[in-house]
Amino acid sequence: MRIFQNVKFETHPTLIASWPGMGNVGLIATNYLRNKMEAQPLAEIDMNPYFIPEAVLVHEGVADFPRMPTSRIYFCQNPDVLIFESDVQIVGKEGFAITKSLMRFAADVGVSRVFTTAALPQNISHKTESQIYGAFTSKELLIEFINLNVHPMNEGYIAGLNGVLLGVAKSHSIDAGCFLGTIPLFATNLSYPKTSLKIIELIEDILNIEVDKTEINESIAIADNQFTAIEERIREFSGVILGNVEQLAANAVESLWGPHADEATSETVPQTIMEKIERLFQDAQSDKSKARALKRELDRWNVYELYEDRFLKIFKQK
Repeated sequence: MRIFQNVKFETHPTLIASWPGMGNVGLIATNYLRNKMEAQPLAEIDMNPYFIPEAVLVHEGVADFPRMPTSRIYFCQNPDVLIFESDVQIVGKEGFAITKSLMRFAADVGVSRVFTTAALPQNISHKTESQIYGAFTSKELLIEFINLNVHPMNEGYIAGLNGVLLGVAKSHSIDAGCFLGTIPLFATNLSYPKTSLKIIELIEDILNIEVDKTEINESIAIADNQFTAIEERIREFSGVILGNVEQLAANAVESLWGPHADEATSETVPQTIMEKIERLFQDAQSDKSKARALKRELDRWNVYELYEDRFLKIFKQK
């Protein structure tokens, strides 16, 4: 751990941690808060022992290793807050070592609470208001946040360092929780600031602060235009199918979505298509040879240009 400056806190700080994840919900929220609260660098985790390059980047014929990722802790006072941001989420024993290093530092400076942020993909439209679910290390903390309109996460698991940090914090006898904001299934690999705003508003309540939210509201308006275009394009195409001769439409829909597809309305059909596209994206990310099937499906529904950036990112991943 590299320490930039020594700081004496008047109270026990709250630590808020984030890594890259679905919708970039956590990083958008913490980065926005850090800038608005004018938080300053406090410390940095040396990533050299944990990050092993598996490829080189090539630009105009010149190859080089990718830059070393950063994992930095920022601070502000009145209120006393630590914000941890990393631009890479490393799993396995290396990720576990990173969380232990972070929590040792947090314990040394007297952190009393730790919160992580993540996304919870659901079968919803982008027009649906985001909800915040939570998982906590104690019943007392759970009850406190139920009163702040955080819904308990009843079952499941929290993957990655957002979940691991809760366990490590508990082993240090530090209260911890993870806030999971709902996002549409099709937005998992797109930035989704609408849910980040919900996280920001919740953290404002926790810290008893208020920050200017003009910029993030502008980002939400821009993102909404993109998501509206995606949903409308799919709805238009599904409407063409459902508007044909009744029997022909029924046969086409059944061939795509199964024998019970006739129960679907023109409002639910687009979400079904998006779920199918989402599954194909997940398959292609783990096996690039399946990207061709994904491309065919995007072309079939005439939405490739709306997903183009996300599709091309598949081939940029390690």
